[in-house]
Amino acid sequence: MTETKLKIKTYGEKVLREKAGRVAKISEEHRRILSQMSQTMYEGSGVGLAAPQVGISLQMIVVDIGDGLYKLINPRISKKRGRQAISEGCLSLPGISVKVKRAKHIRVSARNEEGVLLEIEASDLFACVLQHEIDHLKGKLIVDYASFLDKVRIKKKLSVLKKKTGQPG
Repeated sequence: MTETKLKIKTYGEKVLREKAGRVAKISEEHRRILSQMSQTMYEGSGVGLAAPQVGISLQMIVVDIGDGLYKLINPRISKKRGRQAISEGCLSLPGISVKVKRAKHIRVSARNEEGVLLEIEASDLFACVLQHEIDHLKGKLIVDYASFLDKVRIKKKLSVLKKKTGQPG
C-alpha cells in the first residue's frame, strides 16, 4: 500500500482561514494523518505543521524543533507569560517571513495520538512554534501580525501566492 502524499496548502486557499474542528474520538485514521503530516513537515524542512495546512480542517498539529516529535490533538494554550518577538516563516507562505510578538512561556494541554492528556510547558522557540501552529487551527496566519511596513514589503509575494491558488490578488 502506498501512502498518499499530503500537499501543503498555500496562502489564498480557503482551508487556511477556517476554524478547524475538534477531534471527538481519536482513530487509526487520525494517527495515519499525523504520521503523514510529520513526514510532510520534515520533507519541507519545517519545525511545525497544522492539519489545515494540508487541507484537513481538524485540530491536529505536529512539532519538532530538534528535541523530538510532538503529535498533538485538540491543543489549547492554558497559560501565557512573558514576551518575545521572533521572525517567523511558514510552509504555507513560502519566501515570506514576518516578525511576530508572542508569549515567551506557555502551557499547552493536548492529547497525544493514543488519547493521553499531556500538559506541555514550553519556552522560547518551542513556545513560538506551538503558538504558530495553534494559530493555524483558528484560521490565523503570520501575515495577520505583520506591521504596516511588513505588509508593504510582502504584498507582491502574497499576490503571487494567491494567483497560484486561483484566488483574486
